[in-house]
Amino acid sequence: MPDRVPPLGRLGFGGANLGNLFTAMSDEQAHGVLEAAWECGIRYFDTAPHYGLGLSERRLGAFLATKPRDEFVISTKVGRRLEPSPETSDGLDEEGGFVVPADPRRVWDPSPGGVRRSLDESLERLGLDHVDVLFLHDPDEYPDMEASVASAVPALVALREEGLVRAVGIGSKSVPAHLAGVRTGDLDLLMVAGRYTLLEQPAAPELIPECRERGIGIVVAGAFNSGLLATSTPGPGARYEYGDAPAEVVEKAQRLAMVCGKHGVELPAAALQFPLREPVVRSVVLGATEPEHVRQNVQRVAEELPDRLWEELAEEGFLS
Repeated sequence: MPDRVPPLGRLGFGGANLGNLFTAMSDEQAHGVLEAAWECGIRYFDTAPHYGLGLSERRLGAFLATKPRDEFVISTKVGRRLEPSPETSDGLDEEGGFVVPADPRRVWDPSPGGVRRSLDESLERLGLDHVDVLFLHDPDEYPDMEASVASAVPALVALREEGLVRAVGIGSKSVPAHLAGVRTGDLDLLMVAGRYTLLEQPAAPELIPECRERGIGIVVAGAFNSGLLATSTPGPGARYEYGDAPAEVVEKAQRLAMVCGKHGVELPAAALQFPLREPVVRSVVLGATEPEHVRQNVQRVAEELPDRLWEELAEEGFLS
């Protein structure tokens, strides 16, 4: 299979926070975070219509309009189209957890026409004539996951063949959904959310080997497991899977932090560098709400960590 995936860089920028995920930010704050990412050398940016009901795409597009098109890589997603919804415009987006007015609504649509229409609308919001990577977003959330993959993947391939995108794939937190996509034989890249992290690696037994064999790259999202691994002192009240972390999961994170501490390593640095040790992982994407968070994570990815750390983590049964 030819490698159609452009160079992404070890760290990419995830655009969910640009859509006011859980907390609102101003356009000026969003621009400041993106400018920090650019100044730190990040050139891969990911977004989706789902993120803030189009707000993330609009903010990212406005920022990237100030940058040379040949200097950045951008991915967005299809599967959730946006349609006007005046009957819900007085409320906020409770369905998605984004602090934005719910004046459009999401329509699940993996059909060829829906995929093409979704991309056209994303390009308009982004102010671009093409994107580099297009993912089918969360096919596992459809009533029939296999059918959604079977419908959408040929449509993604058609867009790739037309030159509207360079590479296509699936973005999901579901290993079965990724496996279904990989086994079509047509994908270039996966965005694996929360399933290949220092905390847990359900992608390791089947998905990683299949990607190696087929030459499919992986972008890891959710490397901090929704924030649980973002601090060296995880404790009660930490988030996991977009909700409160169960006690046993917090306890596991605390044990990971203890092993890291023995080697003078902060847990977040190990969490970011762990997936990058796997050759099929092309990048780790992270969101941010403050410029300093971006700069801190760039430093963490650049730190040199001792080999003995990984050996001990494996000995303790933390790594698959």
